[in-house]
Amino acid sequence: MLQDHASIVRFIAAAEGITGRKKLQKMMYIAKKLEYPVKEKYEFHMYGPYSEELTARVEELCNMGFLMEKKEDMGAYTQYSYTTTTESEAFMDLAPELNGQFSECISQMKEKSSRFLELVATLFYFDDLERDAQIEKVHIVKGKLNFTPDEFDEAFAFMESLKRNDC
Repeated sequence: MLQDHASIVRFIAAAEGITGRKKLQKMMYIAKKLEYPVKEKYEFHMYGPYSEELTARVEELCNMGFLMEKKEDMGAYTQYSYTTTTESEAFMDLAPELNGQFSECISQMKEKSSRFLELVATLFYFDDLERDAQIEKVHIVKGKLNFTPDEFDEAFAFMESLKRNDC
């Protein structure tokens, strides 16, 4: 069980911190779809795939001192950021090392917006469907976001890039 916690810490360390709870959720889900050892269960939620278990584990890791959560008042909302602590260095040894290629994929995900990662994670959630059916499904469950054909093309290209790079 602690190995699962350590995998989360190692992931956040490889990203050199992650800003945004939604972004963390989407990055971890995408990593899970790329076979990173994410044990948390995901269900479809308002912002796409979401794991209550991941939320609970991150809170536990903050309470244990392995992650630091920073809250920033952004006016209309609160933004959270997560970084590792000096105490987490030895703790990460419980999780397997990341290969350099997967670390690069984490960096690529981190550079993307939460909105884009929400689209990619949602497409991965429906990856048992054909491309056109995936797009139709996203329009149904994410209609208010008005994703454009260019955004879909970029998302599918990003997904293929991640898969091609053996992430």
